[in-house]
Amino acid sequence: MTSEWTLEALGQIVTGKTPPKAVQNAYSDSGMPFLTPKDMDGRKWVLTTERCLSEEGTNSVRKSIVPAGSIAVSCIGSDMGKAVRIPVDSVTNQQINTLIPNAEKCDPDYLYYLLSTMQQDLKDIAGGSATPILNKGHFGKVQVQLPDIRHQNQAAKILAALDDKIQLNNQINQTLEQMVQAIFKSWFVDFEPVKAKIAALEADGSEEDALLAAMQTVSGKDEAELTRLQAEQPEQYAELRATAELFPSAMQESELVEIPEGWECLALDQIAKYQNGLALQKFRPENEDDYLPVVKIAQLKKGYADHEEKASPNIKPDCIIDNGDVVFSWSGSLMVDTWCGGRAALNQHLFKVTSENYPKWLYFHFTRHHLEEFQRIAADKAVTMGHIKREHLKSALCAIPDGKFIESAGKVLSSVLNKQIELRLESKYLSELRDALLPKLLSGELSVSETANQTLEKVEPTNV
Repeated sequence: MTSEWTLEALGQIVTGKTPPKAVQNAYSDSGMPFLTPKDMDGRKWVLTTERCLSEEGTNSVRKSIVPAGSIAVSCIGSDMGKAVRIPVDSVTNQQINTLIPNAEKCDPDYLYYLLSTMQQDLKDIAGGSATPILNKGHFGKVQVQLPDIRHQNQAAKILAALDDKIQLNNQINQTLEQMVQAIFKSWFVDFEPVKAKIAALEADGSEEDALLAAMQTVSGKDEAELTRLQAEQPEQYAELRATAELFPSAMQESELVEIPEGWECLALDQIAKYQNGLALQKFRPENEDDYLPVVKIAQLKKGYADHEEKASPNIKPDCIIDNGDVVFSWSGSLMVDTWCGGRAALNQHLFKVTSENYPKWLYFHFTRHHLEEFQRIAADKAVTMGHIKREHLKSALCAIPDGKFIESAGKVLSSVLNKQIELRLESKYLSELRDALLPKLLSGELSVSETANQTLEKVEPTNV
């Protein structure tokens, strides 16, 4: 059985507030999170906000602080109906109404999931103006149907398990990203293991001393920790030693800077092929049921193909992307990513990056290494859509080791990149599963007990 409730009866509603202009230094890099619709990125929990409030800013809007666990809903414009849960005490701007749910009357998670399905309902209530607004009074009178609390609890538990696994995958990927960026910079940009060997030899150390210095740099362990590693995990120690042995113990002049002896200085377009996409408005599908979704810069930023535009599946294969492909937008918002949004057609202004001679991790990380400089070049152009040219790929130089080193380094760097892709694809699948289950669980079409058993099997802890 379901009962109709108004949001007003299910908890306290607070409309956000922006600190008055008279308050100086109202914002800061840390402090009270200040939530706006821009911070609502489709995830259940808002983990970070673009801005925070200083102590002065917080004091000026203290009556508008909402507690952890509240449900924030955007109530203006195109963002109307976006819903998130707030993990810590926060303040929102006035474009958001926040519901502080009464847990005795409803399951807060269930109510969040219910509100997340009501975007169109809220837009209809707000009316058809150019910038629809749903004020606190109208928002509070929105009616929702709630089943008994037991069904709410069980349905919310299933949906939350999926969201929690997605969030965990994201957190693991962030940790992996920090790790792999540090390794790549140390080995291929700053050449720290090589410099450690050189420093040891210049201090009259032996070749073994130089090797030990490189092992310490590669592993981040001191001599005592390495001795313990050798005793307790000899295979890992041997692998570390083999990797350190591959680093040269001298540098050489190059067109780039001094690079490790025996390495090559190559341009980006020498290590990879940068295939531009097509002007896909010229390649529309002949059959509306047989098409590829078009990926433009907007879709690359979202991380998925939204099927807003369609292209013929008969375009040349070089301009078709699939999961795991490296894509580089060279115009507008310059970014590099591994695509995880399924088979799609690549529009112009984006490169599909491939190589017949070098592994994916190498050209992906080197392209991203040069991205900041590319962004600077694009920003300096006095045009609406800043961009780079192929000549910039030719001038973006990279220090490339021999094949043996690349193979050894790839055991770490390739495995991390593959794991990141795997976790993203798993999160995509779990997100689609959640979205499919959501209306059926909320309506009671699916049995929560049977669905729980089937779903929880899919959210086992991830092995890294």
